[in-house]
Amino acid sequence: MSHRSPPVRRRLALAVLGLAAAASLPPVAAQTAYPARPIRVVVGYAPGGSVDMVARVVADILTAKLGATVVVENLAGAAGVVAAQRVVGSPADGYTLLAGSSNEMVATGLVNPAQKYDPQTDLTPVGVVATASVLLVAGPKLNVHTTDEFLTLLKRHPGKYSYGSSGVGSLQHFAAELLKQRAGVFMTHIPYRGTAALTSDLVGGSLDFALVSPTAAAPFLQNQRFTALGITSAKRFPSLPQVPALGEHPQLKGYELSGWFALAAPRGLPPEITQRLNAALKAGLAEPAYRRRLEEGGAIPATGGEDLARLMREDADKYRQLVKFANMRE
Repeated sequence: MSHRSPPVRRRLALAVLGLAAAASLPPVAAQTAYPARPIRVVVGYAPGGSVDMVARVVADILTAKLGATVVVENLAGAAGVVAAQRVVGSPADGYTLLAGSSNEMVATGLVNPAQKYDPQTDLTPVGVVATASVLLVAGPKLNVHTTDEFLTLLKRHPGKYSYGSSGVGSLQHFAAELLKQRAGVFMTHIPYRGTAALTSDLVGGSLDFALVSPTAAAPFLQNQRFTALGITSAKRFPSLPQVPALGEHPQLKGYELSGWFALAAPRGLPPEITQRLNAALKAGLAEPAYRRRLEEGGAIPATGGEDLARLMREDADKYRQLVKFANMRE
């Protein structure tokens, strides 16, 4: 029996060494290349809206560039806050992402102190997908056709006229308050829960002006039930070249306020996964087919190289001043 002992001892020694080596390796999940399972992109708005449109373009980009299965989940509520809260509370592993907007990623927390998350500390910025602006439109009863006529009317009758937005703290609300601040005019804010009621009241004459997305305004502009006075972007919108940027008017020189759509993840997302997602997004945004889909949805595609973290900080500073000016609170 003694002649068999050395092989047994060697086998035991090798087994011990194997166990030690295995213990020193990272977990299997950590060794698996990302993505190893389906990615969920959470959207804080109902299907068919602008953020949902952007989310589905992002999902297709990630599917193509990462070879992943990507599922879009609509979780509407509280102007995107419900979805953002879901993402904030998810594991930072790259499998739950937020397709969000400047609304829930900047503005809502400034007007609602009860919001439970801080976008700048509780989210990992991945990248900007697109920007979007809104139109200042006039209803049919006023016979106002230009920014100049609009400003003249408001200065002649301060406080007489009203404007509608999609809610307190929305891009439309901030854009109107910035206009009021810059031009020294006053309008009464009427917040709405949806575009349908707003456009109905504007056409019916119970509302004087409104700020709406180019997509929502398009059918009303075509049948001349609205008049577009200006757009909030720094430059004219490509599909509406006849509509001036509000900043072109001498009293509003430098005026600009655009919203944006972006991809984010929970705080603590590993840098290598952040970089992988950002690279995929940037590659997709360089392709004409994806850019065309965003443009057809009323958005201006980003380059993929924008600094989302800096954009969030800068917009928070700008919006904070407007919150104070307009005393915005939910």
